[in-house]
Amino acid sequence: MDSRFDIEIKLLLEGVYLTYQHDFRQYAVASLRRRIKQAMVQFDCKTVSQLQSRVLHEPEVFAKMLQYFTVQVSEMFRDPVYFRAIREQVIPVLRTYPSVKIWIAGCSTGEEVWSLAILLAEEGLLDNTLIYATDINVESLKAAETGIYAVDRIADFSTNYLQSGGRRSLSDYYTTGYGGAIFDRDLRKRMVFADHSLATDSVFSEVQFVSCRNVLIYFNPELQERAIGLFADSLVNRGFLGLGSKETLRFTRYAGTFTEFARTEKIYQRALR
Repeated sequence: MDSRFDIEIKLLLEGVYLTYQHDFRQYAVASLRRRIKQAMVQFDCKTVSQLQSRVLHEPEVFAKMLQYFTVQVSEMFRDPVYFRAIREQVIPVLRTYPSVKIWIAGCSTGEEVWSLAILLAEEGLLDNTLIYATDINVESLKAAETGIYAVDRIADFSTNYLQSGGRRSLSDYYTTGYGGAIFDRDLRKRMVFADHSLATDSVFSEVQFVSCRNVLIYFNPELQERAIGLFADSLVNRGFLGLGSKETLRFTRYAGTFTEFARTEKIYQRALR
């Protein structure tokens, strides 16, 4: 039987869905418990019901709660082997298309978006590519669009970049000022940022590559299936899907819809329809 705490969480999520049309009802419960407890401390609420009252009646509180409902952890060229596999194995296939569309789902604050734009620029594909970057957190999307990151993060970004097969110095792509590193505006021209929920929204059609990394691990099995279905419907035949290092298509009903293209790096290829 559900504990009172879990019952209150269900009521909170139902209230959020009915009030704001954001659907977190199929997110993994264990992860939600931890984050909602943190939010209760932040908003000085002794119970989830008190938190629910504030969230439903104070839109500014809900906006802040999105930071707890969604996990905003990323870095540029995170898991360098993944980006090296894109550069060495996926890019040669993408070059065969006259134009390319890429969807980065759950882009958070944009580190992966800017990383991929740099990689595409180095491989001579950026001018022929549109990168759709989506997330449900509007504040994160705003941060992603700016392409500004704290200078103290740049050393780690640079290490990842070189390990991923970077051809230059990462410093060639940004300028610094006021404690921030501002990435090249020319990279921004090929990016489209949009508010999109994998729980409730529809597909982006005819894309050659979908990257959705470290998002599915926060979904329950039903929502994972829905998201993977969106990706399968969005991709062209032989299009690519990249997942996080702890994510897999095994044991889902879409396992047969994809083949393993780069097994270790978790890159899959859409089978022919």
